[in-house]
Amino acid sequence: MKIDLKKITKELIPVFDHAGLESIRLFEKGLKIEVKEDGSPVSNGDLTVNDLICRKIKELTPDISIISEETVNLREKNKNSIFWLIDPIDGTKEYISGKDEYTLNAALVINKKPIIGLVGVPKKKQLFYSYGIDKSFVKQNNVERKINCVRKKGRKDIVALSSTNKPSKIIMNKLNDFKVSSITKVASSYKFCLIADGTFDIYAASERANEWDYAAGHAVAENAGAIITTLDNQPFLYGKEDYKNQSLLMLRSKNLND
Repeated sequence: MKIDLKKITKELIPVFDHAGLESIRLFEKGLKIEVKEDGSPVSNGDLTVNDLICRKIKELTPDISIISEETVNLREKNKNSIFWLIDPIDGTKEYISGKDEYTLNAALVINKKPIIGLVGVPKKKQLFYSYGIDKSFVKQNNVERKINCVRKKGRKDIVALSSTNKPSKIIMNKLNDFKVSSITKVASSYKFCLIADGTFDIYAASERANEWDYAAGHAVAENAGAIITTLDNQPFLYGKEDYKNQSLLMLRSKNLND
């Protein structure tokens, strides 16, 4: 199967722009919220974004399976070697409460690795995307620029991201190994983007969430130069039958003092 990664990514960008604006419009109109079987919330914003993104992906790659958080049957095992992972809104609770760190996500996984990744951050007017090694970009206020994991100028301390205000002892020990000076809580897959553009240095997490929560950000960060493994330095792979994530260690570079 011949896949034009750049063409597919570029054709998804306008859809992500539109879906992001729709997510804001629906929030401002007043969201309709339901509770899923697992107790997590879902809104009409999640479902609308999911429909917009999936419809375009089906048009672009009709022969490739789509696995979305909002439509997946968790009782069906994933047997695909090439598939899309979609999380239409990662950080639904942040979205519902009006915060600005929720993201729109799509990733194309080929042989257990995410190759294409798009992460929209509508409230910040940002869209991060990637379609291969050294091919990661951010579009902000309609201006596009290439990004890599080079540390932002004027910053010397080693700074970490966390998905919680109180990381576990295991995570704190790992961060201390890298002489982290401060930890900032950031929601959603936006964490991957903040390492991809050199704003932060490290993110460590125990087993949590599902593959669609990480895959798009993973592609953006790794293609920008980040090193992504499990906490015990094993490859971080996708396509597990139950969709569960392994532990994660994401480093901006091998030498965080560079």
